[in-house]
Amino acid sequence: MTHPASVGADMDIQWLFLILAIVVLVFGLGVVVANRRKMGSGQRTELPPRPAPSAPPTAVEEAEGDTLVEEPPVVEPEPEPVKPLSLRDRLSKARATFSGAFGSILGRGAITDETWDDLEEALLRADVGLGVADGLLEPLKERVKAKEITEPSDLLAALQADMIARLADGDREVHYDESLEPGQPNVWLFVGVNGVGKTTTIGKVARQQTEAGRSVLLAAGDTFRAAAAEQLGTWAERSNTEFVRGTEGGDPSSVIFDGIERAAAKRIDLVLADTAGRLHTKTNLMEELKKVRRVAEKGAGTVTETLLVIDATTGQNGLAQARQFSEATDVTGVVLTKLDGSAKGGIVFAVETELGIPVKLVGVGEQVNDLIPFDPDEFVNALFESGTDG
Repeated sequence: MTHPASVGADMDIQWLFLILAIVVLVFGLGVVVANRRKMGSGQRTELPPRPAPSAPPTAVEEAEGDTLVEEPPVVEPEPEPVKPLSLRDRLSKARATFSGAFGSILGRGAITDETWDDLEEALLRADVGLGVADGLLEPLKERVKAKEITEPSDLLAALQADMIARLADGDREVHYDESLEPGQPNVWLFVGVNGVGKTTTIGKVARQQTEAGRSVLLAAGDTFRAAAAEQLGTWAERSNTEFVRGTEGGDPSSVIFDGIERAAAKRIDLVLADTAGRLHTKTNLMEELKKVRRVAEKGAGTVTETLLVIDATTGQNGLAQARQFSEATDVTGVVLTKLDGSAKGGIVFAVETELGIPVKLVGVGEQVNDLIPFDPDEFVNALFESGTDG
């Protein structure tokens, strides 16, 4: 039988352990709460720093014992500069017109009747024109008959030289009269039918002239085509030039006259005047173009160029345009556009031989610098390289 005193002692010990456990639990909770308050008030418990990540292994060339020999860093080569296309490349379509004929001629090894047929066909397909083709081939036939030329390669070389000679005498400079006094601007008139690239040509010329240091004013004399003035205005903004326009459907002559007078008042060097695109078959419209020329001469400026813009892709139709426009406005030079996209570059010979009007500028692309002075030697040589470069 258990003694009552012993049972009471056991109960006291159990209560003591229970009280101690409660005290430890309360103390632990207090520590946790205190730490959380510190973190919330910005006093964070600092953690030991993490070790820095190891650097990625470097590439090695080879191992020598325990030593790793590093490869030199790889340096990316700079891209090769893009070379501008040569005139030869630009004239790929025109060159292709001659390439077949030249290849067959050189392949025969002798000058035959087929040789002359191939040459005539190539010249006509390039839109040289029948008269010019005969004028080039007849003297060569005489030289072959006289045994001066016996080899196909010599025949092609002689044809190339004759074509260059036919273009040798043209005055290809776009004239700017330096002797005119301030307040007497040079005036360049641009004429041509709609769609040949006339307004774009004016814009390119404006950029080139301002880059050359001349002050320029653009006169939007094409008042009949709705978008013409807006298009020219955009070019004026791009080239930072003065711009004068009239009301839609208004008198082109008055717009150009006002432009010249404004240029004179502001002592601007050069006026580039757009004229309405004219169908060369419409007599009344061509008469109006004559009026534009007369009115332009009455102002303070001097017309030093009248440039006819022709689309090279129109071929022989361009020759008819040139003839009519020349009679109406005393054309001083031709700008041949889209030469890079045409197989009909022979129109150069037709215009110069039959009309005596020099080709002064040619368009060979869309960029501003793709409007370039016409170089007969470079042009003809580019055509003939198709048949002689293999």
